[in-house]
Order: sequence, then structure tokens, then C-alpha cells
Amino acid sequence: MSTPSPFDPIAIVSARHAQHVVLIHFPIALFTIGVLFDLIGHWTKQISLMEAAYYNFLVAAASTIPVLGTGLLAWRFALEGQRLKGILLLHLFLGSLSAVLICMSWLAHFQARRRNHPPAAYRWPVEIIGFVVLSLTGHLGGFLSGVNGRF
Repeated sequence: MSTPSPFDPIAIVSARHAQHVVLIHFPIALFTIGVLFDLIGHWTKQISLMEAAYYNFLVAAASTIPVLGTGLLAWRFALEGQRLKGILLLHLFLGSLSAVLICMSWLAHFQARRRNHPPAAYRWPVEIIGFVVLSLTGHLGGFLSGVNGRF
């Protein structure tokens, strides 16, 4: 039996967990750059960087929906719905927490734009904790996918 082509659309769509592994990079990158834009924009008082941060947070928050969905599908199909424990359970918890923190960061900026005020100061701990939790989630995901070695 021959190996399917990496460019075969059926192989791409029907891969057991490939979609999650591909999609997860979007919220990670968008949120990380959003935090950086927000920090530099606040520090230099450049409104355009704070605008860029808002749009990064918006797309990062929106992209968490398919990421969470494909993560749950990967658990269901690749692991056949087995009981979650250890690193996998921690990855699910931290991934869900990351999604909440990303959405909270976007919401802080959304409310500020709607009221025509600078974003509230509570956004800093949310963004920093969000970055740390997101980084840890990605690190654990690397172990689960085999990139960082097998657990």
C-alpha cells in the first residue's frame, strides 16, 4: 500500500489530528504579537500599534474556536475518546484557559474602543498570564505531538 501524497486534499482533511496541529499556530502567533504591539504601543504612545494589537487579539480570539474544536476532535478520533489524564488533561485545561485569557484580552481592548478610552490597566496581568499559560500549553502540546520527545 502506497503512502498518500502530502498534497492530496482527502489526506489533508481526513488526517486524524493534523488540523489541530496546524491551526494552533494562528492564535499563538497572533496573541504573542498582539501583546508585543500593545506593550510597544503603550510605551511609545503610538495609537497605530495599539490598533494592530486590537486586531491581533480579535483574530486570535476568533481562531480559538476552531482550535478548541479540532483539539476535541483529535482527542475523540486519534485517541478514541479515552479517559484524559496526565499531560493530555493538563493540556486541555491550559488550552481552555488560554482561550479564555485571549478572549479577555480582546474584550478589554474592545470595551476601550467602544468607550473611546485607553484600555483598562487590568489588561496587563491578563495579557502576561495569557502569554505564560499559552506558552506552557504549546510546550505540553509539543510533547503530545512528539515534537519535544515522547512523554
